[in-house]
Amino acid sequence: MEDGRYTRPKLALALAEICAAVGLDSRDARLLRFVNNGVFLLEREQVIVRIVLAPSFSYRAVNVVEAARWLAEHDVPAVRLLPGIRQPVRVGGHLATLWRSVPDTGARPTGAHLGRLLRRVHSLPRPTTLPEWRPMEDVRRRLFDAEELDSDDRYFLEQRCDDVEQRLDALRFPLPRGVVHGDAHLGNLIVTPGGPVLCDLDSLCVGPPEWDLTPMAVGRLRLGHPPERYEELARAYGFDLLAWEGFQVLRDLRELKITVSVLPILRSNPGIRGELRRRLRTMRAGDVTAQWAPYN
Repeated sequence: MEDGRYTRPKLALALAEICAAVGLDSRDARLLRFVNNGVFLLEREQVIVRIVLAPSFSYRAVNVVEAARWLAEHDVPAVRLLPGIRQPVRVGGHLATLWRSVPDTGARPTGAHLGRLLRRVHSLPRPTTLPEWRPMEDVRRRLFDAEELDSDDRYFLEQRCDDVEQRLDALRFPLPRGVVHGDAHLGNLIVTPGGPVLCDLDSLCVGPPEWDLTPMAVGRLRLGHPPERYEELARAYGFDLLAWEGFQVLRDLRELKITVSVLPILRSNPGIRGELRRRLRTMRAGDVTAQWAPYN
């Protein structure tokens, strides 16, 4: 079977090229994540390097730079870009962003931490530099970029996209639109000595705040997360998404997004195929109680 665009060895070579171009030492790099981006920690440099894995998502590297600068201007606790380098970095067909590594106390972030930070982000003035929320465009890009997908699965996912998009267009949101993180869950929160900070800013945009409460709700229902995590979030934020009649539409959208997120790297990271098949099987069956595992 043909290898993907980025296998782990190819990703390591890309990292070496990127680091050499900007004067960083990649010899002690540690791969942290290999799903939507290839994320490395350079231990000696205390720098995070995030390499875009799918060509059609290169626009997100440009967006995340703007998002990080905007959050810094408003003094929102979030990860910061590595200064002194023009970003995003383009080297030999690779695209990456570089970040200051933040000290992690090892403490577990809570739903209350996230709820308070989201209230702060959602209350900021709406900028003109951030994109509007268009979630189905991201989903369809994943389908377009799929490294392998049989015709039956592709047809099912395309039909699912059409169904969710139609219901989403008819939805009326109770909260006022504002700046949203776009992928707000505890995995995108780091507890530093100075308090929790947001990370993974790729999806920052202007949209419905309800969307930022959806990942934690879906985490409770589909991923088996402890119920108190979502309950803490709802109390700190002041809105219970699960009590809103429109939640099912956002749940279906979130589950669709986190299912197709790996399609562009199925050959690059073949270990995730089993979980993808399980998710597709439960979605086809309409099984809303089956538990999913994270992609690794």
